[in-house]
Amino acid sequence: MTALPRPHRDDVLIAVAGLLGGLLLWSLGLDTRSGHGLEPRSLALVPLAVMSGAELLRRTRPNTALAIGCVSMLADQFTYGSVATFAMFTDVVYAAVLYGKPAAVRRIPAVSVVATAAVTVTALVVFQDAQAILVGILFAVLTVAPAWTGVSVRTHRDAAEAAQLRAEQTALLAEMDRTQAVTAERARMARELHDLVAGHLSAIAIHSTAALSLDDPRTSREALGVIRENSVEGLAEMRGLIGLLRDSGGDEEPAPAPTLAGVDALLDQSRTNGAASGLEFTLEDTREEGLGPPAPVELAAYRILQESLTNALKHASPGRVTVTLAQDYRTLMVVVTSPSGDRPGPRAPGSGAGLVGMRERVALLDGQFTAGPVTTGDGGKVWQVRARLPVEEGSGKA
Repeated sequence: MTALPRPHRDDVLIAVAGLLGGLLLWSLGLDTRSGHGLEPRSLALVPLAVMSGAELLRRTRPNTALAIGCVSMLADQFTYGSVATFAMFTDVVYAAVLYGKPAAVRRIPAVSVVATAAVTVTALVVFQDAQAILVGILFAVLTVAPAWTGVSVRTHRDAAEAAQLRAEQTALLAEMDRTQAVTAERARMARELHDLVAGHLSAIAIHSTAALSLDDPRTSREALGVIRENSVEGLAEMRGLIGLLRDSGGDEEPAPAPTLAGVDALLDQSRTNGAASGLEFTLEDTREEGLGPPAPVELAAYRILQESLTNALKHASPGRVTVTLAQDYRTLMVVVTSPSGDRPGPRAPGSGAGLVGMRERVALLDGQFTAGPVTTGDGGKVWQVRARLPVEEGSGKA
């Protein structure tokens, strides 16, 4: 047997207030049909007590409360009657619509209208008097009015809950967008930071290792010169990045983004840093004049070249590193080919973050990227980085 749920505190207060009010009216002799009900007069307290009990279920079991209320209301018609019983019945009807299942919102108001019409017609037929319409009006006050009031209140309540749910969903989506934006910005900053300092730090690591391993004053002095040069340039680029991140609020102009016009300077720096490792750097630029790529594409191409040259400085065996640039109206090709094999002398460790960053840059522009060993025509092995970047307007991801 299922136990009845514990009534809500407000329902208990309504039931107690209705019962006490009914007892007060009964004690004062204020009945709805004085002298027209079954004796003894105290029989009117039975429907009153049952209706008060129904009020305890108005929120937890609204349909059960309505069924008990209808039986109590019918029984009240054979007693002297009580206004409190009438009032509590209207509240039970109202609560059945407000707290009942969605089907109750559709059925109870419709049934109340049909029942009111039936009672009115029946009263007219029985009494053959226009005053019988007052019976229908009274019945409408007891059923139709509270039922449609419950519909109105429930509609506004559901609308408020839906608005609150939409607000919570909007806040959740905004938080998700903010998290994604923060994650994307952190990834972008990580790529920029890696590309800015990786080459300089790799050169510093290689030349400092060479200076420590060779007991030659001239070699040590040359290594220290390269170390100083890369340290100064690395610090300058780091300051530029920090300046972009800092919210100065002033009139400072941000540092311009690097372009492919700086490829020659990038290669000169790589020649200086790679001389001790037996590396040579050449450029094959077959781009057509007047076909400047969009700024995001040009920045990505420069960073890919920068990282590829850094990787060659760290891992390539002695030989020639070839940089190839080609562009037409649709794509910009960046190819960096470096010798692959055993490398004598010092080398800097790698974490693989550079390849990840290059791949991400190309993916953001809807391009194609490959990096790995390639077999040459004479059977040799080289390491090749290939990036195909679209230069058509509207390409790439926002």
